[in-house]
Amino acid sequence: MGKSRVGEPATEQRAEAAGEQDEAAERLDGAQTGPQAGRRGAAAGITRRRALWLAGGGAVAAGAVVATGWDELRHWWWQLPGNDLPRRAGEVDHRGAQWVAASGANYRRADRPADYPVDRVVIHVVQGSYATALRVFRNADHEAAAHYVVRKDGHIAQMVRELDVAFHAGNRGFNERSIGIEHEGFVDRPEDFTDAMYESSARLTADICHRYGFPADREHIIGHVQVPGTDHTDPGPHWDWDRYLRLVRAAGRRAGSAQKRRA
Repeated sequence: MGKSRVGEPATEQRAEAAGEQDEAAERLDGAQTGPQAGRRGAAAGITRRRALWLAGGGAVAAGAVVATGWDELRHWWWQLPGNDLPRRAGEVDHRGAQWVAASGANYRRADRPADYPVDRVVIHVVQGSYATALRVFRNADHEAAAHYVVRKDGHIAQMVRELDVAFHAGNRGFNERSIGIEHEGFVDRPEDFTDAMYESSARLTADICHRYGFPADREHIIGHVQVPGTDHTDPGPHWDWDRYLRLVRAAGRRAGSAQKRRA
């Protein structure tokens, strides 16, 4: 049976949250906090002028660039004054999802895919109800949240913007590159995985694969159990991967056909 992610936070989730807090503390004092705009299509990067902002200008900034490295700077240049645009309250990334905000303590603000490329979906099972997942992901003490929660009837709540790094996988690198989808139910109860849940979740995953441009296969759509270092077993032996991937690919084809007709 899989460990419960929502009833009692796992050790690796706490370690992940602590690591994210450490990174935030190490950022330069000039970095802003607060809401940030929706996805921007421009490629990640940082200009020399922005580099000067990082340390207040001059030789100090040049030294910061050399010491930190351009690759590292690209992960947070967007937080500088003038780059941090307001997000629209209640905005969702997947059409039809309901916005239910997770606690800000359970994710890290980012600007994906500009700063961290996204190439994975991680499938989770709540080990509890949809209502339980929403309640604990809104609790700052839980120190974990997924981007989405799928109910048995197929209804989807989005709790973290895809722009941001949710603490869902217990592995910092995988959190930065992935989108986490929770599913209501228990890993040892196959009846919890309803037709409506599979179909709705598959449409969501197909949408994610399309928007970020990665294939719908088992390398890029994985279970929590496959995340390096985890001791979780979800989605468990009763999750029908063959069926799920067929549904994801079929949803992707339908979306592609509809897009061509509109064009």
